[in-house]
Amino acid sequence: MKKLIMSMGWLAVAALVTSCQTVKQAPVAEGPFQPSWDSLKHYQCPEWFQDAKFGLWAHWTAQCVPEQGDWYARRMYETGSADYKYHVANYGHPSKFGFKDVDNLWKAEKWDPEKLMDLYVRAGAKYFVALANHHDNLDCYDSKYQPWNTLNVGPKKDIVGTWAKVAREHGLRFGVTVHAAHAWSWFEPAQGADKDGPLRGVPYDGKLTKADGKGLWWEGLDPQDLYAQNHTPGKKLVWDWDASKGSSVPDKAYSEKLFNRTIDLIDKYQPDLLYFDDHVLPLYPVSDIGLRIAAHYYNANMQWHGGRNEAVLNGKVLSEEQRRCMVWDIERGQSDRIEPFVWQTDTCIGQWHYNRKTFVEHKYKKPATVITMLVDIVSKNGNLLLNVPVKGDGTIDADEVACLEGVAKWMAVNSECIYGTRPWKVSGEGAALKSAAPIKAQGFNEGKNKPYTAEDIRFTTKAGALYATCLAVPKAAVRIQSLGTDAKLAGQAVAAVQLLGSTAKLDWKQEPGALVIQLPPALPSDYATVFKVTFAK
Repeated sequence: MKKLIMSMGWLAVAALVTSCQTVKQAPVAEGPFQPSWDSLKHYQCPEWFQDAKFGLWAHWTAQCVPEQGDWYARRMYETGSADYKYHVANYGHPSKFGFKDVDNLWKAEKWDPEKLMDLYVRAGAKYFVALANHHDNLDCYDSKYQPWNTLNVGPKKDIVGTWAKVAREHGLRFGVTVHAAHAWSWFEPAQGADKDGPLRGVPYDGKLTKADGKGLWWEGLDPQDLYAQNHTPGKKLVWDWDASKGSSVPDKAYSEKLFNRTIDLIDKYQPDLLYFDDHVLPLYPVSDIGLRIAAHYYNANMQWHGGRNEAVLNGKVLSEEQRRCMVWDIERGQSDRIEPFVWQTDTCIGQWHYNRKTFVEHKYKKPATVITMLVDIVSKNGNLLLNVPVKGDGTIDADEVACLEGVAKWMAVNSECIYGTRPWKVSGEGAALKSAAPIKAQGFNEGKNKPYTAEDIRFTTKAGALYATCLAVPKAAVRIQSLGTDAKLAGQAVAAVQLLGSTAKLDWKQEPGALVIQLPPALPSDYATVFKVTFAK
């Protein structure tokens, strides 16, 4: 912290200190957890999350309305960018029609959450996660502290509340994701203007105030509650708020408002999982609101569950100490080893926000990719949270449905090797494991490994059985080197081998170099093939 304060400069620090003296802090729920790492390290990940393994996520905001993909609300203000050009052509100049106006175009008019949840359950999800707010700063719930929310603007619906009700009615655990900490710097291009052309120098709408809305559809709302741009922009968007790298630093009022919004979200919907799209925690380390939110969430969760801690709190780029305090999340990537603490990969079958081009070009992840990711992650003590982007009208497209149906077909046969399992002595074997790409920043090593073959095998275990999954469908006898007698990993002789989804009796032999399994005439799965191995007692 001392190093960060020095990098911020004393004027910025003085501003923060002055602000700290004028903004009242909301209380933290009473309980054993305090807003410090020493206290939070007593956290233990609940069994439900360790058993669930697979969750589905609707990363759904007004940024899905233009169907142009990720970060539209920022990039539409980046003069000359593809999103800027699209916006001007389809909606008008951002001085007249800004992202606040796109928020109001979001109607969710075809949204059928029950139908979607039926599909998510069939695909094998054990928890469902809804986006509570994105960097675009619109709260997708009945927000007490953010007037720009989906009950006042756009859908005129409690999106999070509806998702929560439907997910729980379907027997799923429910989570929310919070991304709004970054609106302060993320929306800074909205302070700009064209550098040339007929509207050169005409400001975009990022600096508008409540008074500017008289007679307009947003009369009574203050755009600064949405854009938060009453500050000097930084030189660069920096995710860890390091002023020495060019980041602007949020003031106390902004920080405390985010704290209040998040506490309201927690108390109102009682989520089983709370995900932050932040390095460690929101506004860490320039503010302590993240630590206070964590303590509040853990304590409140224990109150909801009669003293048991059922809470899962996700953050990114965690130190070894911090991974004791919360569940480490890796974005679009995965670990290359069995982790000592339960962790999670969050990724998407396409872009985070709906992009029509992904559908038109059929570039979504295929079921085989999703399944092999899931198997690999679970073998290393992780969970997979998979986003299926939703269109602005509340529907998903035919390719997304096909992907989920393919996953559902595989899970119907093979989910025994996923749910309720734990890592074995080694995560697996094969060339892809030996050459795994390293994690970069919060993840981003997805798709950088060698393609999987049938020799790439991953292990999980449950109730005395070992599950060995070939990450590609084998064409010849399967050799599992980790189960050869010379490997001495099993510690016991193999007693039986079963192919999940098949009643065929398998021919197999445990040799010094490998357990060799002859394949039956037909295999039950189109993607990964799972063998259940039991041992002599």
